[in-house]
Amino acid sequence: MAKEQRVERRHYTVEQANHALPLVKAIAADLVAKFAEVKERKDRLDRIRRQKRSKDGVEDFYAEELVEAESQLEHELETLQGYIEELTDLGIEVKDASRGLLDFYSLLDGREVYLCWLLGEDEVGHWHEIDAGFAGRQSLMAGSSPGPQPKDFRGDQ
Repeated sequence: MAKEQRVERRHYTVEQANHALPLVKAIAADLVAKFAEVKERKDRLDRIRRQKRSKDGVEDFYAEELVEAESQLEHELETLQGYIEELTDLGIEVKDASRGLLDFYSLLDGREVYLCWLLGEDEVGHWHEIDAGFAGRQSLMAGSSPGPQPKDFRGDQ
């Protein structure tokens, strides 16, 4: 019986997450743009399918366009998945591809939490509990609502 291999999860400090941001920002920007393209193509494909159904019994003017749209959508979905995999390979979770909402695993007092970043933010400035989600975001800034200060976050050194 083969042994189960356990992959060690990467935990970021605030400094490490911010250091990774130039690359992460570029991937996130591509991800958000590609997500919008995929949504637009999917909507177009849905319209073509509806038009095709409403023309039952009439010569199929939409068959060629439908095949092309399906092919383009498949290619765009593969590209989108590639961006998600790039971030996953960095140890980052994509929470909302439409907005570029990403979470970095981190440790706080021995428990796992997320450092939370949204495309457009200059740096990683928020954190939340693993099960709290975006609504539970707390600032890392001193003097903010209860929560750890940046020095409290530990990770790979």
